[in-house]
Amino acid sequence: MNSEFIAMLDYLEREKGIKREALIEAISTALIAAAKKSFSISREVRIDINPKNGQIRAFAKPLVVETVTNPQEEITLARAKQVKRDALIGDEVEVEVTPSDFGRIAAQTARQAITQRIRQIEKNMIYDEFKDRAGEIVNGTVRRFDRSDVIIDLGKFEGVMPSKERVSTEEYNIGDRLRAYVVAVENGGRGPEIILSRSHPNFIRRLFEIEVSEIADHTVEIRAIAREAGFRTKVAVYSANDKVDPVGACVGVRGARVKNIVRELNNEKVDIIRWYEDPKEFIREALKPTRIKNVEVDEAAHILHLFVDKEDLALAIGKRGQNARLTSRLTGWELDIQEDRTAAQVFEQQMAGAVHQLASALGVTEVEAKILADGGMNSLEVVVTVDASDIADLLGCSAERAEEILQTAKNLRASSETAE
Repeated sequence: MNSEFIAMLDYLEREKGIKREALIEAISTALIAAAKKSFSISREVRIDINPKNGQIRAFAKPLVVETVTNPQEEITLARAKQVKRDALIGDEVEVEVTPSDFGRIAAQTARQAITQRIRQIEKNMIYDEFKDRAGEIVNGTVRRFDRSDVIIDLGKFEGVMPSKERVSTEEYNIGDRLRAYVVAVENGGRGPEIILSRSHPNFIRRLFEIEVSEIADHTVEIRAIAREAGFRTKVAVYSANDKVDPVGACVGVRGARVKNIVRELNNEKVDIIRWYEDPKEFIREALKPTRIKNVEVDEAAHILHLFVDKEDLALAIGKRGQNARLTSRLTGWELDIQEDRTAAQVFEQQMAGAVHQLASALGVTEVEAKILADGGMNSLEVVVTVDASDIADLLGCSAERAEEILQTAKNLRASSETAE
């Protein structure tokens, strides 16, 4: 038993990282419970285990009395003096109570209790080691799958990446090495559980802190992150040092720094944006290369009304609204993106004025003047250059009326040139 016992202690201390003192304490408690009925005296029993040779002895502290009425709790004065010469009635004397078959009892009955205690020690070690590591990045290997959860080997311990913390575009296989963000260490009824994530926005934050020394030393700050894991991330950065370009620092020489992050994210798109306190400036920066014509701020409703050209509308909103959605999260403002109709309205007003002038000059109705303008004849200068048949085709009128309209235009044009 002794050699096997020492070998077990050596194995558990070496492979499990459990201190020998903690193992001996756990085993002592288990042996007291397992062999309690075998002790001749069971008052205040303690187990002494020699960590070098594995010898196990049991001791009890019975009460010294004149006449023993409870053998499990008491001892006679004569026997007590064999252990302690100056023992007196009423004293407690420690005596050895190791059963003759204690080795067999220890081997047969204590193993399960020892295993349970060791398991509890391991759980406590997990919690003690990881309780302060929430928010860090750890390295591990995919060990197995529990339904849709991924169990990751972290060395001495295991972590779990729940399905909601996975990246939908990533495939995981047993044996894959990966990095993950420690979301929390929960000490629940089943013991400590290390919750890992690759989809958490703070996973991006920690990757930037690792890759970008200016972020690690707080020269550059990450002010906001918006992420749709597996697809796209927007990061807003700022530096109080005017000599430091926060975006350039994050991108790195020839994009080396951000490329390392994108590689870790399996080619997820990462947009690095300069942060501005002014929401108008910030939104213009966040939506580049979209050209924003105008921004209206609704402070009460916390909405930014954005006006862009028609050709930029789809770019600003993005595929399935992703660009607008991420930008809204990044800036903290609800976005209302609309087509800027200012230029169109100006053009329509100009056209309406031209049609009115043309109708008055040629003696035609506003409807007929608009038909001519839509057909390209939006001024007297143009009308005089066409044939009467062209006017007749557009208006659907007779050749005679078309000739009259043309002649009117020519006369007005001639009068204008004479006046000049």
